[in-house]
Amino acid sequence: MAANEPAVQKAAEEFRRKFSAVRGEIGKAIVGHADTVEGVLICLFTGGHALLEGVPGLGKTYLVRSLAQALTLKFSRIQFTPDLMPADIIGTNIIIEDPGTGRRQFEFQRGPLFGQIILADEINRATPKTQSALLEAMQEHSVTVGGRRHVLEEPFLVMATQNPIEQEGTYPLPEAQLDRFFFKLLVQTSNREELKVILDRTTTGHKPDLKAVMTADEILGAQRLVQRVVMAPHVQDYAIRLTLATHPNGPFATEQTNRYVRWGSSPRGAQALSLAGKVRALLDGRFNVSFDDVRSVVGPALRHRLVLNFEAQAEGLEADRILADILDKTPA
Repeated sequence: MAANEPAVQKAAEEFRRKFSAVRGEIGKAIVGHADTVEGVLICLFTGGHALLEGVPGLGKTYLVRSLAQALTLKFSRIQFTPDLMPADIIGTNIIIEDPGTGRRQFEFQRGPLFGQIILADEINRATPKTQSALLEAMQEHSVTVGGRRHVLEEPFLVMATQNPIEQEGTYPLPEAQLDRFFFKLLVQTSNREELKVILDRTTTGHKPDLKAVMTADEILGAQRLVQRVVMAPHVQDYAIRLTLATHPNGPFATEQTNRYVRWGSSPRGAQALSLAGKVRALLDGRFNVSFDDVRSVVGPALRHRLVLNFEAQAEGLEADRILADILDKTPA
């Protein structure tokens, strides 16, 4: 992308304006959580999916609802439970009788998965069979029922939530399925000032008036713009080395990686670093990705792609600490 092209500069400025507008609309409803909101929007503009993890009551569901209100996209919410079946989310063929001729035929009734922003609430409560049905749609952007392929409408974005503290009666996502998520975002508890604003808004009858500020075509155009941002070979190699540093006994592995990691990130991790870095570059008014752009997204892009061994679990070590060590030990 040539930075001196007026059309490109205009497109990049429009991207920043729209990004800020969507963030502003969400801010009418969501107090704080700036990093989480930005992470969700990066997923939106890169065509990725987000996994939001946090204890109950932090506004994860409300955040996704607010995002849907700020966009002219079809919104569906699926509350995952242990008895939910794949047909409940995908849809199924039912027999319809023609009142005129009396002939019967199968007709496909679409499920809630046929939206554009899908809120998969408490995804770890569903059985692996139902989880797989959702994750297949995330990967292929289509579903197959009765031998017929149904393409999902673009843009298609899944925002899944899970509770990290209540594991009884849940089915944790396997590593291969976690890898389908572009980002894993950790939703933190609100601080004193944020709680005051939350109380002022929610206990006084205040109702935020959110307006739709982006259309589906504008989002798809923004996704194409992100892909055109330049990533120099040495910056790309930095993202590659960060990804390879998560692989134990590899040429770029750190001491902590060798000691605590069982499996490292897949190539999807490097893809996430690259695309998310491009969004950060555009937001900073640049048309090329910097080392800092890549560093800033290492946590959400790679934390769910590391499989820690027993020693790490016994010591209570989290993936973010290992990633921080990798950032410290991997030169730009």
